[in-house]
Amino acid sequence: MPRNISDEAGPRRVEVSLPGRGYDILIGRSLLTSSYPRISGLLRSEKVFIVCDENVQEPHAATLINHWKSEGLETELLVMPAGERTKDVRHLSEIWDKLTAGRYGRDAALVALGGGVIGDLAGFAAATYLRGIDLIQVPTSLLAMVDSSVGGKTGINHAAGKNLIGAFWQPKVVLIDVDVLSTLPGEEYISALAEVIKYGVIYDSAFFDWTEAHVDSLRRGEESAITQAVARSCEIKADVVSKDERESGVREILNFGHTVGHAIENVSGYGELKHGEAIAIGMVAESHLATTARPGWTEEQHDRLVKVIASAGLPVWLPRPIAAGELLNAAKSDKKARRGAIRYVLPHRFGKVETSPIEDGEVLRSLLEIGASER
Repeated sequence: MPRNISDEAGPRRVEVSLPGRGYDILIGRSLLTSSYPRISGLLRSEKVFIVCDENVQEPHAATLINHWKSEGLETELLVMPAGERTKDVRHLSEIWDKLTAGRYGRDAALVALGGGVIGDLAGFAAATYLRGIDLIQVPTSLLAMVDSSVGGKTGINHAAGKNLIGAFWQPKVVLIDVDVLSTLPGEEYISALAEVIKYGVIYDSAFFDWTEAHVDSLRRGEESAITQAVARSCEIKADVVSKDERESGVREILNFGHTVGHAIENVSGYGELKHGEAIAIGMVAESHLATTARPGWTEEQHDRLVKVIASAGLPVWLPRPIAAGELLNAAKSDKKARRGAIRYVLPHRFGKVETSPIEDGEVLRSLLEIGASER
């Protein structure tokens, strides 16, 4: 189990336990202006390369750079366009080009400052430049805090599917400053609540109960609720990753809602729906599938999950009709396919899910339940 250490003198700490590659997730306030003493022992060079997107250049990148410069650290900043379309080979090459031009060596550290797009893109650059350099994740969106910054998944999108090109590359540390959420657009914040809800379904029924009871506080962005949600989400993901770093077994449970959700993103075009919105709809579809394919997951449990998703301000229905067959074909192109078959993550009860292949006909019927069209 990850160790969760709360210290009044410092941030909350969750440890990701991996042989020879373990690292801490630090969760607290004002970390952008107090992080250097906590990371200085991890740095092998006095020069770091920071990648952010244009949405966080001001004030977050400026705040972090000013703090690190005051401690004598040399920094270089590359600003990328915001949005999912930045996760492509062209922008990846731009990072490589800058690292090469700056003559960064194997002792360099690359800092991913931003949401999930920047974390995935810059993380993949770190994994591949000189066969791998140190990575520091500094997530600035709730989605990145509770999901993509933890666990070492990095990558870019391909026309055939989301995140098809990538690598596992663990960071040296994850710095989560909850203060930065005050500048996050409301729709981005709400979108990320899908991942918080997911953790209670797949791993911890008590956390689902807590989320259900505090969903209004979470939707309003109350600080105490946010901090608890981030910390518990990180604990759960850290525990799962510690048991299965490369998604060969138990880590598959983190994909609940993602098989259908990624298919929705792919077919509708990246950017039409926010990632968390697509995952929310995907959870509804896969939960409905479980009511027919998994003994124990009842219509009442399904309705309870749907109510929490809707209460969080997330969609439970496609915004426009998409052909169910098109969604099914997109799901079959997903990177999680094994020998051409998709293993869907289906709830058995709150806190317990199972993965298994499902017949196409059953999947198609569940896709109709989220507003997909027959043709």
